[in-house]
Amino acid sequence: MDSDLPRIADPSELPEERDFDKSLRPKRFSDFVGQATVKEQLTIFVQAARNRGDTLDHVLLAGPPGLGKTTLAGIIANELEVNVHTTSGPALERKVDIAGILTNLQRGDVLFVDEIHRLGSAVEEVLYPAMEDFEIDIMIGEGPSARSVRLSVPPFTLIGATTRTGLLTTPLRDRFGVWQRLEYYDVAELQAIVRRSSGILGVAVDDEAALQIAMRSRGTPRVANRLLRRVRDYAEVRHQGEVTAGICLSALELFQVDAEGLDKLDRDILHAIVKKFDGGPVGVDTLAVALGEEADTLQDVYEPYLIMRGFLQRTPRGRIVTSSGYRHCGFDLPSAGAGALFE
Repeated sequence: MDSDLPRIADPSELPEERDFDKSLRPKRFSDFVGQATVKEQLTIFVQAARNRGDTLDHVLLAGPPGLGKTTLAGIIANELEVNVHTTSGPALERKVDIAGILTNLQRGDVLFVDEIHRLGSAVEEVLYPAMEDFEIDIMIGEGPSARSVRLSVPPFTLIGATTRTGLLTTPLRDRFGVWQRLEYYDVAELQAIVRRSSGILGVAVDDEAALQIAMRSRGTPRVANRLLRRVRDYAEVRHQGEVTAGICLSALELFQVDAEGLDKLDRDILHAIVKKFDGGPVGVDTLAVALGEEADTLQDVYEPYLIMRGFLQRTPRGRIVTSSGYRHCGFDLPSAGAGALFE
């Protein structure tokens, strides 16, 4: 069962999961739960741009996966009453890729680039004049006869989303007029999201079940909606469809999601550091090989939550499991002179 069990924190999504998440996304700021300061500031910026009949400044949205960056980009476009064009950093490999998108925009449109920190340098060079002056440089011809031609593009708003702000180049980062960092959600906000999503799905979920899902959602709406979907499936197959607290807890136990929101891979990370590396320190690349996972997945998706919960620490020498991590996994604490835990 372990190999077939989808991971609740995994950023990769099957097509049906993307459609599922999309169906639950709010379309307006008034429907968006959480991120109160970010939402209030963006509401002001959007309304000011509309009042002036101007284009919204370029927006950079940062934060861990699943907190609503894509949703906010869609809301901004809806509130501005313009089209949104979506792409990602890895998909833009050549200058012609981004040039083609920019020249097909309409005035005021939103261009949303997910994983913008993964843009290549050649693509960034096209974006610089586009973001500042709404112009792009293209090469015509080849060899000695090649020449550069500057073309105008309609004024637009670039919304970039990133989980790794530190990987953005300074010239690109400085061209964003609005920076917003999304934080993890609290339990009350996640419970409200579960209640809202269950209403859209037509699933009867009692308050205690919604609370249990929220408490195990890692501070992340995407995880909350995934857990809701799994609990709904369990309730439909094993019971009569209604999600009570007891049914919810049985489902979460089956899916190996514990009371802290850790899934199997979370626990595998802690177990591997303790059992194979004496509690650490161990480098993320070595840990990734030991687990058969991608280092970026561990670093971007799993480590932030484990660190936030106090189960893992990053040190200059590598990752170590904390005393809380030992206790959560049921391990005895090492003696004071053994391992890096007490260095």
